[in-house]
Amino acid sequence: MTASAYKDHLGRPIVAVTGMGIITSLGQGLSDNWAALSSGTSGIHEINRFPTEGLSTRIAGTVDFIGIPVPNAVERSYAFARETTIEALADAGLSGDFNGPLFLAAPPIEPEWSARFELADRSPASDHPGDAYERFLTALRQRPDPAFHEAALFGAISERLADRFGTRGLPVTLSTACASGVTAIQLGIEAIRQGRTDRALTVATDGSLSAEALIRFSLLSALSTQNDPPTKASKPFSKDRDGFVIAEGAATLVLESLESAVARGAKVLGIMKGAGDKADSFHRTRSSPDGGPAIATIRAALADAGIDESGIGYINAHGTSTPENDKMEYGAMSAVFGDRIVGIPVSSNKSMIGHTLTAAGAVEAVFSLQTMLTGTLPPTINYNNPDPSIVLDVVPNKKREAQVSAVLSNSFGFGGQNASLVMALEPA
Repeated sequence: MTASAYKDHLGRPIVAVTGMGIITSLGQGLSDNWAALSSGTSGIHEINRFPTEGLSTRIAGTVDFIGIPVPNAVERSYAFARETTIEALADAGLSGDFNGPLFLAAPPIEPEWSARFELADRSPASDHPGDAYERFLTALRQRPDPAFHEAALFGAISERLADRFGTRGLPVTLSTACASGVTAIQLGIEAIRQGRTDRALTVATDGSLSAEALIRFSLLSALSTQNDPPTKASKPFSKDRDGFVIAEGAATLVLESLESAVARGAKVLGIMKGAGDKADSFHRTRSSPDGGPAIATIRAALADAGIDESGIGYINAHGTSTPENDKMEYGAMSAVFGDRIVGIPVSSNKSMIGHTLTAAGAVEAVFSLQTMLTGTLPPTINYNNPDPSIVLDVVPNKKREAQVSAVLSNSFGFGGQNASLVMALEPA
């Protein structure tokens, strides 16, 4: 391979993926996850982490098989990220200090109500209700609580990962709603393209599922209430879809300049060809119904990749299973791909793993790469009642063997955080 082959159409270093790790409600590790996902298995189940009596939604894709020392979102999110990073680094053939930057997508962090109540119980009494904050500080001064303190620190997860894996520089923690996983990958891509590093560790994790999170999303009418059976609740692009199923998970991708990967004899799993992102100021949680920002996001990713619409052979849809978002995404894809959209396979991993929120973009990037590597298109399950206003080939209910060389993966998040990736098996 000549030196010129290491540059893309804009003269930038080509970015390769050399390692992947994943955890979802389907299990731990890429092998088990892919076997379950490609066979149409659902990881959605009844919640047993906390009582759900009286709640309209009682199901989720929780990850309850990873041990944690303290039951809070920081510990869960860190544990998921740690395990997927261990897998990804082993997959990349890297050991010792990583010696590259860390970009982490993590959920907004705040102490859970059980911890707040415990703190309130040991706070000194006061005749002034408005003094609650000072009472809490007094209680913590009298008896420091390191676990509570760390549970309130947004940057705690990335700092622990940086220490554990020997990353270089200040670790970056970001949160761009449901697009966070793609944003972390995009930052890694840009760091390599700009020549700031030969490799980047991109991690996305979310272990924030709690009673409070469930109630908040329920108040937004965003969650499915079809609790029985849990495995049938998430039905993207179906006429009877009624909301997404909240879930947990994590994914890590080792990004590396192709030149660096070839020089050390690394296995190249795929190429990050392009990334695009656009903001949407339409509403605090809703996406613009006309799909304008989503359309611009997809077009930006294609332009960044240096390919046109005809180069995409498969789309890993955001596909949340909410009435509004699925309709918007279909409109956006139709605007970009025109009549050709009916012939492009488009499936939603969320039909099986639920919506992993902050982790979703990276989780789906891993599955997109695996789709190309295996020549298997994962299905969209629970597709038994098609929406006549959404005409797509969703790879209904059963996997399909088909070799594709380039994939588009969409992540369109709350608050108009839109991001798309274009991935390929080989550089052009």
